[in-house]
Amino acid sequence: MFVKILIMKRILVYTLLLVFQFGFSQQVPKVLKTKFSKEALAQKLQDENGNEISINEILKLHKDKILVIDFWAGWCKDCLKAFPKAKELEEKNPDVNFVFLSLERSKEGFLKSLDRFEMTEKENYWFSSGWKNDFNNYVDLNWIPRFIVVDQKSDIAKYYAISPEDPEIQTTIDKLTK
Repeated sequence: MFVKILIMKRILVYTLLLVFQFGFSQQVPKVLKTKFSKEALAQKLQDENGNEISINEILKLHKDKILVIDFWAGWCKDCLKAFPKAKELEEKNPDVNFVFLSLERSKEGFLKSLDRFEMTEKENYWFSSGWKNDFNNYVDLNWIPRFIVVDQKSDIAKYYAISPEDPEIQTTIDKLTK
């Protein structure tokens, strides 16, 4: 009886590992969008001071500039591993603007992560509405980190990248700067 229980527990653990590894991993969306929807643009976020701002307002702040949107959270191990390469991408592209959208679970977590990971000098916003919202749903956000490149007209130039090392990010930036 004890052996059967032990075997059942192992089967359960292996099943959960498989589901986690393959069932909840990033999957490239079927449609790679080139524009933001009206609902996505209206999505509100908060800055570190609690001021609300919409995605549309953020894009207006970066009008006529190339913008890289970086989705991250302090609890996300993959995001933390990506930080050094994201910093390199920023340094390599000084004329490109970077905005960091946090998926922390609370305002306190957001503020702590900004300090802990030395993000206070960067442009950061937090989805106070949580992961499921009009913007994240529209961009098919199913995992983080995630990167989107926005062109000078506020259109989506690179819809889906899961690492700052994705060569298509730099290729897209290079094409937009010509």
